[in-house]
Amino acid sequence: MQGEPLLTPAEMGRADALTIAGGIPGERLMENAGYAVADVICARFSQGTRAVVLCGMGNNGGDGFVIARVLKQRGFAVRVALALPEGMTARDLKGDAAGAERAWRGETLPATPDLFAGATVIVDALYGAGLSRDVSGRDAELIAAVNIARSNGAHVYAVDLPSGIDGRTGVVRGTAIIADETVTFFRRKPGHLLLPGRTHCGRVRLAQIGIAPRVLAEISPATVANGPELWAECWPEAAVDSHKYSRGAALVASGPLTSCGAARLAAEAALRAGAGIVTVATPPDAVATVAAWRAAFVVKQFADMMELATLLGEPRLRAAVLGPGLGLGDDVWPAIGTALKGTMALVLDADAITQASRRPDEAFALIKAREGDVVLTPHEGEFGRLFPDIDGSKLDRARAAAVRSGAVVLLKGPDTVIAHPDGRAAINENGTAALATAGSGDVLAGIIGGLLAAGRPAFEAAALAVWMHGEAGRIAGPGSLADEIAFALRGVLAAGCPAVKAPVEESAEDNVLATD
Repeated sequence: MQGEPLLTPAEMGRADALTIAGGIPGERLMENAGYAVADVICARFSQGTRAVVLCGMGNNGGDGFVIARVLKQRGFAVRVALALPEGMTARDLKGDAAGAERAWRGETLPATPDLFAGATVIVDALYGAGLSRDVSGRDAELIAAVNIARSNGAHVYAVDLPSGIDGRTGVVRGTAIIADETVTFFRRKPGHLLLPGRTHCGRVRLAQIGIAPRVLAEISPATVANGPELWAECWPEAAVDSHKYSRGAALVASGPLTSCGAARLAAEAALRAGAGIVTVATPPDAVATVAAWRAAFVVKQFADMMELATLLGEPRLRAAVLGPGLGLGDDVWPAIGTALKGTMALVLDADAITQASRRPDEAFALIKAREGDVVLTPHEGEFGRLFPDIDGSKLDRARAAAVRSGAVVLLKGPDTVIAHPDGRAAINENGTAALATAGSGDVLAGIIGGLLAAGRPAFEAAALAVWMHGEAGRIAGPGSLADEIAFALRGVLAAGCPAVKAPVEESAEDNVLATD
């Protein structure tokens, strides 16, 4: 799958193992990791800085001992706070971590909460990304002490992932360190992007430590970060000889006058995002209002849902957006069902999701039987109604919902996840608080509809739409209304498709790439 791969802790462990089997010793990888973190620290702080390195008993702790040694060599005043289970000592460390501890020639103290007071720099090398249990007892007290020291001015660097964050799910396992910066290795993990993990990481830096990108072919990761590597070829740029029908026709179904604003927002976004022509189908009482909103809309009225079903049968339509303000009455479902029996691509949002949640078996059977793509766009509340028995992490839930429904599922939020029934998934990271406003989701549904009308595949269209939506929110800025977010799509498109990152070279062992 195209895109920047995100590796689960298990997949990262396999990348390490494949690299070691290929002839690069684990000790070398640990040295490279430690130097990468130390280099980041030394770029900001100078000789004489007081630093405390909190080490656990695993390889993350081994990285910490390397960091401590390098910082001491560069003139930092360094102490290691070693957190081991009761009754254990440094002699009980195993493997490469034991070797890193032996190479450390500085002060090592049993980790206690008071050790972090007065430190300018704290390095969190307690757990890393592989944590799969809740933190409690003494380690929870240490994490609390680090967070207190940070609130008092210490700068906290996390090695791989802040301790207490599950690298696979982003979940806080009991309690977690809040870092100012996180340095991770080879590839980021889902926990760097999923909430609440993302809010604990601070600035994330990616360091290459000698693991060759070719190992990804054997690992075959199924999760990527949502970015241009995934959808650059789908960027909405019309050919010079295109016309409105070659760009694609879309329909947005509106509710009555009191709720037609949602459809108007979706229709405008669909036009701006790539559809050549957008029809708004509306009840008679909303015709004048919808027509006055944008002269570019084609407005067609329907007296009842049977007439809407007829409009949805228009052969030129490539995509339809159903749900924003459409209505919750029992008479609405037959029109949705008719659309599901057609071949056009569909976005089922808002009221359409609620309608489907009342008859999920029927809805999912229709989705799986149809030729055209379907994108479901639930927020958390709608997801719970449509998939009440699916639980787990956000990534796991979106994947399971896509398999069950047969649709591309876009589970919305600050860390929106896009999942395909075949197992592919992308995690978005450019959402802003400006998007948390009424009507913003209608804009997103319209963007997806516009891209589908332009012939883009559903998974890539949904992922690109989420990214464009985030960028539009950034451009519109704080205090924006949903119609201003839709208007800001002009700025997103004017800026052009962002550049695809160059592949990481196999020889890069000390390259550190920063992401915010």
